[in-house]
Amino acid sequence: MARPRIVVVGAGFAGYHAARTLCRSGGGAEIVVINPTDYFLYLPLLPEVAAGLVEPRRITVSLPQTLTGVRLILAQVEEIDLGAREVGWVDAEGRHGRTGYHRLILAAGSVNKLLPIPGVAEHAHGFRSIPEALYLRDHMTRQLELADATDDGRERAARSTFVVVGAGYTGTEVAAQGVLYTDALWRRHPRLRGSRPRWLLLDTAPRVLPELAPRLSRTADRVLRERGVDLRMGVSVAEATADGVRLTDGEHVPTRSLIWCVGVRPDPLVARLGLQLERGRLAVDEYLAVPGHPEVYACGDVAAVPDLTRPGQVTTMTAQHAQRQGVRAARNVAASYGSGKRRPYKHRDLGFVVDLGGREAAANPLGVPLAGLPAKAVTRGYHLLSLPGNRARTATDWLLEAVLPRQTTQLGLVRSPAVPLDTESPELPALPH
Repeated sequence: MARPRIVVVGAGFAGYHAARTLCRSGGGAEIVVINPTDYFLYLPLLPEVAAGLVEPRRITVSLPQTLTGVRLILAQVEEIDLGAREVGWVDAEGRHGRTGYHRLILAAGSVNKLLPIPGVAEHAHGFRSIPEALYLRDHMTRQLELADATDDGRERAARSTFVVVGAGYTGTEVAAQGVLYTDALWRRHPRLRGSRPRWLLLDTAPRVLPELAPRLSRTADRVLRERGVDLRMGVSVAEATADGVRLTDGEHVPTRSLIWCVGVRPDPLVARLGLQLERGRLAVDEYLAVPGHPEVYACGDVAAVPDLTRPGQVTTMTAQHAQRQGVRAARNVAASYGSGKRRPYKHRDLGFVVDLGGREAAANPLGVPLAGLPAKAVTRGYHLLSLPGNRARTATDWLLEAVLPRQTTQLGLVRSPAVPLDTESPELPALPH
């Protein structure tokens, strides 16, 4: 290498902000980002894409446009040779390549968490990407249109029933936004007037949003129940089939829609490195460096970062931590070249926001609990400030949503085989064109 090369694996919250920070403080090093897509995805607004409120490109930020001077390799990382300091990858056309590095930042993110439940991998769909959000929007639309077309009461009920598993951030927002979307569809189909769409939200936890304060949980619980969502706490799926799901309490629910929002796990790449793991995540020190490999840093969902605000704990897998860890990892890498000073990662959560659709939200900025319109204002303000781009376009979509009817047509861009729940396989296939 003619000059030092810093390779960033992944362009999620951690990887994107690491690369952007290095653009400003990389000390003249060559910066390479390896990512399967040419955009950073702002995941918190994905439920609004599925509900037809925000266009998909609004929450995708171009990597070539915003990471000036960075070399982008559109590929999936399949191997990391720590001894040779090389990253092996395969691109969208199945071509293999290798890239050497002087410093490496691992920020590969996370994938859907699977549980050993019969039928789930075959019949459920996750919610972590643009294709999954577009698929869900089309799927909800298609199910109600098919329900309208049939005279079979049982089939109509099954197609009008939607089951969400997982009442954390994602599952709660998907159910809250989804019921508003299907209600809009329902009102446009007179034949369905006698059978309003049914939504179930399941979780083994005792309440929705169990990771938040009880007051915020109660706000979400109230909003969901007022919209008719059937909350089943302490209940999950025991088996899934093409025609429905069997719950752990023994009830069988006929449905064609199982939405899997149970949680995430670190990208399987980290398990193949042969390094020390903690709770499935790479062990790192407070400087985000991997023990025994001072040239390797890890941040975001793949890293078990010591939480200096809670001794003995590791930071949670949130976008808030991932973004700040990416910045800190980049600055510590820059410090290793003599630019700035290496510092430990320390951050206390500033609060949380949950958009419940319509005029409802729950938030606790700086520990102050809010609900309704004040929470909505804080939530949308936070998202606009956190978006690295497309702010005016996103705000315009929100404004149009407030004054115009919701668009509910099928696009037909994503078919079910393109969004499997289980994205891990023994051999890494070539990515689709």
